[in-house]
Amino acid sequence: MLKFIVEVYKRGDWTTEQFREYFQKTHGGMVQRLPGLRRYVQNFVTADPNRQHPCGDVVSEFYFDSWEAMEATWASPEGKATTEDLVVCADLGRTTWSVSKN
Repeated sequence: MLKFIVEVYKRGDWTTEQFREYFQKTHGGMVQRLPGLRRYVQNFVTADPNRQHPCGDVVSEFYFDSWEAMEATWASPEGKATTEDLVVCADLGRTTWSVSKN
């Protein structure tokens, strides 16, 4: 199993509410149609009064059977459209990702 993790920061001109609604409904809906995707989780970050904001506004987890399956997903028309949609709501200059192989 392969997990692709994306730490997404919202665009500066969007409110938290605007970002969350768009990311859950529009972007999340696109993600759900990705071929080869086994599981998808959106983890919206909550402010912690005892610590500084540790990361972006949402941490997304994408689960795939293999590295090859993940690359095939991103190369698909749905994968390309989902990736391109991030520019609508995300600050791509701050958004990061990592891969975890279990």
